[in-house]
Amino acid sequence: MPIKIVFLGTPDITLESFDFFIKSPDYEVLALVTQKAKAANRGKKIIERNITKVAKENAIPVYEPDKISREIEIIEQLKMMKPDFFITFAFGQILSQEVIDIPSIATINLHASLLPEYRGANPIAQSIIDGKTKTGITTMKTVLELDAGDICLQDEIEIPSDMNVIELMIEISKRSPKLLDETLKGLYNKTLVCKKQEHNKATFCKKMKKEEKTIDWNMSAHELHNKIRGMYQLNTNHTTYDDKIVKILKTIVVENLNGKEGEVLSIEKDGIVVACAKDAIKLITVKPEGKGEMQASAWANGARIQKGAKFI
Repeated sequence: MPIKIVFLGTPDITLESFDFFIKSPDYEVLALVTQKAKAANRGKKIIERNITKVAKENAIPVYEPDKISREIEIIEQLKMMKPDFFITFAFGQILSQEVIDIPSIATINLHASLLPEYRGANPIAQSIIDGKTKTGITTMKTVLELDAGDICLQDEIEIPSDMNVIELMIEISKRSPKLLDETLKGLYNKTLVCKKQEHNKATFCKKMKKEEKTIDWNMSAHELHNKIRGMYQLNTNHTTYDDKIVKILKTIVVENLNGKEGEVLSIEKDGIVVACAKDAIKLITVKPEGKGEMQASAWANGARIQKGAKFI
């Protein structure tokens, strides 16, 4: 008899896991619970989420509650399904105890860090911004306190110095199905023993603020490089040149080279070298205001940027 699950997830990082459970003969996906689609771009057109499309293609019921903890009708329908597990993965809503208790075995959450490190939102980006060389994914039993449940399994992931947040999300997406599968089967067969978290070692992520998107040239080159790759495409960092915004997409650190913060030290074939508080960074890829993504060297030639110019 297949293991019965309800999947609660929203962004594309969850798609590989959702697809795995749909295709596996060991599981029966009873329903998808996801966030309502939001208006996209300037046209304000509502675009259906990819995970919702996948569910409908496979004739899986879809629920889109404003707040699941208050949706009595949906809660009752989920109870009637008698699932063995709820799986939550980047769902985006807080569950009530009533919802957590619906499955006969457990509600399991996949969190994109090595708990108890980086509880809360944005653990993927924050690990890169903080210059971590490794992170991971954790499956845990869901409790009311944020990301504080017992740890089931963990998988460690290396973070190379040039990896950006999108690349790390892709790696997490690829690894998540296996960890979830092992967790559910271990709990279902009673071969997996979960362990309590060391709560005194917990660290927490904070939501990104709008002002954090602005590049601060008073940071060290390593700090700025980590910030740029940690916020790549999601909350892209930008600077100002000639009264126009320039988004910085890719950089490398140039050590033992100094100047005034934000000063262009050289224009090279592969980029623009700019001084930071300590060392310098080379801008490799940029997106100037009103233009598409391009090589920084090509932009420098077109904008006639000279050594000694200043980024604000």
